Amino acid sequence: MRNLSVDEAELRLTPTVPESAERTATVPAAVAVMVTLQIGEIAAYRDEKSGALVQNVVPVPGREGSQSNAGSTPLELHVENAFHPHCPDYVSLLCLRNDEPLNEGTVVSSIRTALELLSPGTLRVLQEERFTTAPPPSFRGGGPGPAHAVLRDDPDDPDVKVDFHAPTANDDEAKVALEALRGAFLDGARTPLLRPGEMAVVDNRIAIHGRTAYQPKYDGYDRWLHRTFIHLDHRRTRAHPAGNGNVLF
Repeated sequence: MRNLSVDEAELRLTPTVPESAERTATVPAAVAVMVTLQIGEIAAYRDEKSGALVQNVVPVPGREGSQSNAGSTPLELHVENAFHPHCPDYVSLLCLRNDEPLNEGTVVSSIRTALELLSPGTLRVLQEERFTTAPPPSFRGGGPGPAHAVLRDDPDDPDVKVDFHAPTANDDEAKVALEALRGAFLDGARTPLLRPGEMAVVDNRIAIHGRTAYQPKYDGYDRWLHRTFIHLDHRRTRAHPAGNGNVLF
């Protein structure tokens, strides 16, 4: 989506603190929420940025190499919060600022493209519960969840559940299959460049995303995105949020 209400002249300086999030109703934050609510229910996670509904994706000094939203080195392809039993159905990224010159991109790739590049034997392994996934660095505490399949549900049009920074293949055959999947995703990847006022909405069920490297200046005008998580069916997570709210455990 383009031409959303983001006026760079009205923005404060890009935040540089860890765990940055929007706690007040600014115009860009309101835009991010309103678009989110046209798609589904907004969601967040208690152990990530204290459950903030609108999270800032900004570079943080000292965390350049972090495989998280605070880093500026290449971010490995991943499904958002793949370790969680209720990972988001969609992830939205609203650009407030991008680095100048414009050279940082959001890498995206779809399992529907990758599927055609994988052998039947590889697909069989990826459909079996032979993998575990650890939480990303942005989460406080917690360990890997139970073993799971990387490709789930309809074999001809599967959902994908993988984070290539934090996966564990539980045997050698599973490791080979995971590497083949990563290669197929990279072969089909695209790198759109978000400009201020543009929002990307990633289908977190069938697409994975990452980030190219960029060089932050920490001068108040670095790349700045608002991120929200979207669930299509809030009812399926009712046992997880406190008081049937939007923040999951």
